[in-house]
Amino acid sequence: MDTPERTEDLAQLLARLKAEYGVNETEIARRIGTGVSTINSWANRTRGGKRGPNPEKLRALAREFPKFTEAEIFAAAGRQAPGPLSAEAQERILKLWAGLTEDQQRAKEVELRALNEMNRTGQ
Repeated sequence: MDTPERTEDLAQLLARLKAEYGVNETEIARRIGTGVSTINSWANRTRGGKRGPNPEKLRALAREFPKFTEAEIFAAAGRQAPGPLSAEAQERILKLWAGLTEDQQRAKEVELRALNEMNRTGQ
C-alpha cells in the first residue's frame, strides 16, 4: 500500500498546530481523548517506527483542530486517510453482511481486522 508523499512529518505538523491554536501537548491529548505520552511520542517520533498513530486519534485531531485537514494530518503521519462512510454506504454494507452465512461473516471479519491492522501499523 502506497503511503502519501509528505512535506512535513507529524512532529512538524504538531508544532504548527500548537503554535496556531496556542495549545500544549496536554491540551491536545485532552481534546482527542488520549494520553499526553501518546502526543509526546508523536512529537518525538522518528520515521520508520513500528506502529503509526491510531487512525481514530488522527481523525479526532482533525475534528478538534479544523485548520488542519484529515488528509494533511494523515499525510504527515505517513498514512493514507481512511475513506468516508456515509449513512447510505453503511446501510448497503450491513445489508450485504446480513446476506452472508455465519462462516462467511467470520471470514470477512478476520479479513477486515487484518486490513485495519495494516492501516494502524502503516504497512
